[in-house]
Amino acid sequence: MKKVILITGASAGMGKDFARHLLADGHIVYGAARRLDKMEDIRKLGVKILEMDVTDETSMVNGVDTIIKTEGRIDVLVNNAGFGSYGPFEDVSIKDAKYQLDVNVFGAVRLSQLVIPYMRKQHFGRIINISSIGGKITTPLGGWYHASKFALEALSDSMRNEVEQFGIDVVVIEPGGVKSEWSTIAADNLKKTSGNPVYKSLIDRFAVSFKKTEANNADPLVIVNLVRKAIQSKKPKTRYSGGYMAKPALFMRWLLPDRLFDKILMSQLK
Repeated sequence: MKKVILITGASAGMGKDFARHLLADGHIVYGAARRLDKMEDIRKLGVKILEMDVTDETSMVNGVDTIIKTEGRIDVLVNNAGFGSYGPFEDVSIKDAKYQLDVNVFGAVRLSQLVIPYMRKQHFGRIINISSIGGKITTPLGGWYHASKFALEALSDSMRNEVEQFGIDVVVIEPGGVKSEWSTIAADNLKKTSGNPVYKSLIDRFAVSFKKTEANNADPLVIVNLVRKAIQSKKPKTRYSGGYMAKPALFMRWLLPDRLFDKILMSQLK
């Protein structure tokens, strides 16, 4: 059935891919982002675009109100807006750390709060939170990014058990390596943040590791298809994972003790 879908972070990367493919599937798709000009291409395809900053209350309220006034309902929220702030824990400012959490956590949670009343009334809804295998596994230099994704995972679990009684499903998507601008942006953030020479060796090794994995990263369609499953399934799974190294990495994290997992992880940065 045709569904009304809101996707945040639709101006680039996976968000734009979600919008394009879900529109092609026959859904009514709203793409939201701060910059409307970056969504002009998907607007021409038929995606309805909204100017929205997930750190700004007014823009989020106005966006949801626009959808309800136009469509009369909202069936699916895809909380995709997010970015990776990387840098040594010692160097990342608390201001930057708070902004990371504002975008990756509080924006997703506030939008969920705004759509739940409408989903509850129609006794149907899907809230799909785009997390990461970085919501289960940590790497050095990504502490605040991982903190944001761990938090999103925990909040999703709690929310799921609260709203299931109303016919609302909360689903977490955990991508591994995917071809996108994400790693380039994260690497750039790392360089900007890190002026402390004591971490230079680790940072250089981490940057090389980033570059090595890029060639192996999966096509974004892998994650698009996971979102499709979360939307189309009568009873979706609570979590879907996919992309480069997603399943083996999650399995190793589940299986191995902390120290052994750390040793294997750090060996990849030599």
